[in-house]
Amino acid sequence: MAEIDPGSARVFAALLEARTGQRIAVGRSWRFEASLGPLLQAHALDRVDQLAARLIEGKDKQLADRIVDALLNQETSFFRDAGVIEGAAEAVAGRAPLRVWCAACATGQEPLSLAMLFAEAGGAMPEIVATDVSAAAIARAREGAYSQFEIQRGLPVRRMVRWFEPAADNHWRAAPALLGAIHYRRHNLIVDPPPVGEFDLILCRNLLFYFAPHQREQVLTRLAGALRPDGFLLLGAGETVIGQSERLRPSTRARGLYERVPDPTDSNRVYTGR
Repeated sequence: MAEIDPGSARVFAALLEARTGQRIAVGRSWRFEASLGPLLQAHALDRVDQLAARLIEGKDKQLADRIVDALLNQETSFFRDAGVIEGAAEAVAGRAPLRVWCAACATGQEPLSLAMLFAEAGGAMPEIVATDVSAAAIARAREGAYSQFEIQRGLPVRRMVRWFEPAADNHWRAAPALLGAIHYRRHNLIVDPPPVGEFDLILCRNLLFYFAPHQREQVLTRLAGALRPDGFLLLGAGETVIGQSERLRPSTRARGLYERVPDPTDSNRVYTGR
């Protein structure tokens, strides 16, 4: 594949940032070339620059959506950083009712991992809301079907046998008991309000570093507003709220998690079932 023209790279980078807030340096041309290769084949094009020209023409109204979906980093796996996700689940164990929000859930492995943990712990299954900016990723997550390669990434055999069933084309489909606990929806963290209600646990991992500083602060403010006063936020290993938000702080109750800075109104709020 020929090297992408800087002008075309700027077109794609601007589109991605405008739609999602996520940024790709124009100099990282390999990212555009690698991600957009399948789209070139689908449109019978030889060069990424031709795809940029077709986007600028504006004749294909769906092309921008497909390009954005292709450029989004949907890297994920089951039980990614297993000790971290298990610790987050333990921090809210025993709460009832329990609500969890998995932001930027990609193709659904993270919320399914949480559903397995809660189901295996016994008790009532929490309500898990899972969101992503990519319509294609959400469609795949709702289907709950994963290739043999995807299944083997982080999922022990005992869990695979217990919670997945063989499906067509050498895929495995998550059990209805898991999928039924997860509410998938398309959501843009930059422009959309949080899902309705407050959450005991919010996961937003490995996403903030794609945003500009002011957008990072904006997203953290929205996440803080969606937390219950005693709720927790889990970020990626290389992410922090320190210096990024005045609404959140490292938790004094659970290592590696973040919590809301106390608000004067919190003492007047009562939650049942705790």
